[in-house]
Amino acid sequence: MVTLIVGASTNPDRYAYKAAKLLADHGFDFRLIGIKKEEILGQSILPIKRLPKVEGIDIVTLYIGPNNQTDYIDYIIDVIKPSRVIFNPGTENELFYSKLKQANISYEEACTLVLLQTGQYA
Repeated sequence: MVTLIVGASTNPDRYAYKAAKLLADHGFDFRLIGIKKEEILGQSILPIKRLPKVEGIDIVTLYIGPNNQTDYIDYIIDVIKPSRVIFNPGTENELFYSKLKQANISYEEACTLVLLQTGQYA
């Protein structure tokens, strides 16, 4: 199972960074896309504005707010093609939900960190 962290950050205080660390600690494979081209735990952050082709993604976990999601909704659905999208607190988006429903992609409003820590992630 491979997770794509959308809105990756190298700042250890950010939840996206904490999610990458916790995914790694729990043995989950992950990929990163974000604004800055840096590395987290040996993985490069791919530039989100270039809409990189990332294959084999099962779960997308969002760390960008609804106002910044618009340009990436179709990209996530049509290019990434996950089976599940996690809307972390502050990323909830009714428009995105309706498009996911149309594409038969499951989604949930949840905290990736809590799901991992309580054994409910997979």
